[in-house]
Amino acid sequence: MKQRLLSLLVALTILLAAASAQGDGVHTRLTRLPHLYVETFDGRDITSKTNYVYARMWYVFENDSVAFYDSLEIRGRGNSTWGLAKKPYRLKFHNKEKLLGKGYANTKKWTLLANHADKTLLRNALTSLMGERAGLKFNPAAKFVDLTLNGNDVGNYQLSDQIDVRPHRVNVAEQDLPLTDASDITGGYLLEADGFKDFKSYEYWSSETQSVLPPDGFYTPRQSVPVRIHYPDAEDIDARQSAYIRDFVGSFEQRLYADDYADPLSGYRPLVDSTSLVNWYLCTEMSGNIDGFFSAYFYKQRADDHLFWGPLWDYDIAYNNDNRTDRNGTNDTRRQLMKDYGYGALKFWMQRMWNDPWFARLVNRRYAELIDGGLEAYLNQKLDSLVLLIDASQQLNYRRWGINQRTLRERVLYSSYDQYVSDLRSYMTAHFSYLQTAFAAYLPEPEPEPEPEPELKTPDFQADTLTYYAISNAGAATCIDLSGGDLICCNARDEESQTQLWRIYPLANGYLYVENSATGRALCDPTEGQPTATTLVGTQLQTAQGDSLDERQQWDFVRQGTDRYNLINRFSQHAANLSGGNSANGTAVLSYTSDGRNSASTNRQWLVTPVAPVLEPVGIGNRRLPDYALAFDPASGRLHFGADDLAALTFPVRLYDARGHLVTTFRACDGTSLARLSRGLYIVTWLESNRRRTVKLMKE
Repeated sequence: MKQRLLSLLVALTILLAAASAQGDGVHTRLTRLPHLYVETFDGRDITSKTNYVYARMWYVFENDSVAFYDSLEIRGRGNSTWGLAKKPYRLKFHNKEKLLGKGYANTKKWTLLANHADKTLLRNALTSLMGERAGLKFNPAAKFVDLTLNGNDVGNYQLSDQIDVRPHRVNVAEQDLPLTDASDITGGYLLEADGFKDFKSYEYWSSETQSVLPPDGFYTPRQSVPVRIHYPDAEDIDARQSAYIRDFVGSFEQRLYADDYADPLSGYRPLVDSTSLVNWYLCTEMSGNIDGFFSAYFYKQRADDHLFWGPLWDYDIAYNNDNRTDRNGTNDTRRQLMKDYGYGALKFWMQRMWNDPWFARLVNRRYAELIDGGLEAYLNQKLDSLVLLIDASQQLNYRRWGINQRTLRERVLYSSYDQYVSDLRSYMTAHFSYLQTAFAAYLPEPEPEPEPEPELKTPDFQADTLTYYAISNAGAATCIDLSGGDLICCNARDEESQTQLWRIYPLANGYLYVENSATGRALCDPTEGQPTATTLVGTQLQTAQGDSLDERQQWDFVRQGTDRYNLINRFSQHAANLSGGNSANGTAVLSYTSDGRNSASTNRQWLVTPVAPVLEPVGIGNRRLPDYALAFDPASGRLHFGADDLAALTFPVRLYDARGHLVTTFRACDGTSLARLSRGLYIVTWLESNRRRTVKLMKE
């Protein structure tokens, strides 16, 4: 008897399990997709996009378990899609529901997208996957379900997020409600460039009484882009918040259209998050969404002066699924950029950005990363999976709605579902290929390759830049000096003479730069023409305004024996030569032949002797200088000071490369050009009132 009861109990358990696997006996799945059964109160029709109807819902999951919701509301949604036969809906639950499980929002509001204008039913879901692959932070859910509404099977739907602010959706900081004087109103904000202009702006109100009501939208100052404020909500927003975000977006647009808009500091770039901008923009172009700039979301975080872009939304007419003709009379977007042919004022922002070489390079670089990273193969693989997933559901859907009938603006009609999928797939292949060429056409002309740097040489003489040297002739023992002007001669050693003291700097290319202590001017070979080591000789050496980029001021000290050097000029290739070997004061030092006699002729050999430490002069003394600033113009390469009285800035300025080699010297009032310098880090330094001033400069 006990064994028989046990057997009956086991059989009953199996029957109950089987019943559970088939739902609750009334609400079951028709395909492999979950199934929603929605019943409105008294079977009322859903006729409004603003007024909810009370309802209850049964959710049959993939494992056939059933969840019952007895307190929710449902209404219509959408703009042009609300006028179609197969309606989209919005659900609002009494309590927050984690309707899609872990990793998705816990909230009251959800959407049911009909995708009626898209015969594949997949464009919105595919775009969400594209955004995820591109790295956008929020991409709406795409859970396909079958829907029965008031006992009528109405086909395949996409259960998705409502675009709003909360975790797992647009996750920006939520603002205080109500605001206080201490509230931070810098964020977050959720905005939409809304071509339907479904908001009330400052221009909306027609009376003084109405004007005190806070608007939930505005028009930008330059292009009149209609911007709707989705968060804070219209019923909660404060006039201070409306004014703040209107002014912030307006400031961005003013910068975008300013003359210096491409400047990395004063232009528009500091106000945009470039990562989300380029990923959002590329998804809009890759999908060929002709309404991508008519309706587009962007947002701002708290205490963050950047506009972030996304999420992607409403892509059912993308991927060449819109038969509206453009100004060229074509409705085929395979070979079109949406920033040129799309609808909506936001496209004018994108056109302006494309004029910025930085943006053109950013788009091309990121697009190459996505394509080289296998984006097209990834999307095709996901498309295959989705087609298989909804196969039975789409068949039931088109028994109800018909697959070869135009419902909105489909560009082509086919007789089978597979043909629509094939059309979508072929569009991606053709369009992705076109974009590579179209984007590349906007790249700025490549900068010419810089001339190769001369091979670095190791100087024989290791100069100490904090030491003054006397340079004396090996035969006559007289010292290189000035002859009352810029001409170079030799005079007997005078320990009191500043003109016989020379400061020697190593240059980045291995040559040396030789500067006179008294005048700050540089040792120079003024030989004209195109000399060789043995031609056009005999010119007297001199000093000149310092410019260490001038090859005439670059010297190679070539060792001869243990302590003697030939002074060879880089430009002329000549050796510094004491004329006739004469020891009389005032004997000229000449630019002379450089050949095999360099090792034997004492006229060409020089001793370089350290004689005194460098004591930086005060230079400016106690004179009060005008206010001044240092500026660098990347376009022209000019480095210069600015002041009301520029002539008063007579102090010397030195420029070093990142390795500490002197590059050039100049007077502050003169400035200098860095156009010939290669890219990299440089150090600008000068002395003011016995204080060293140093500025780092990055040349791009």
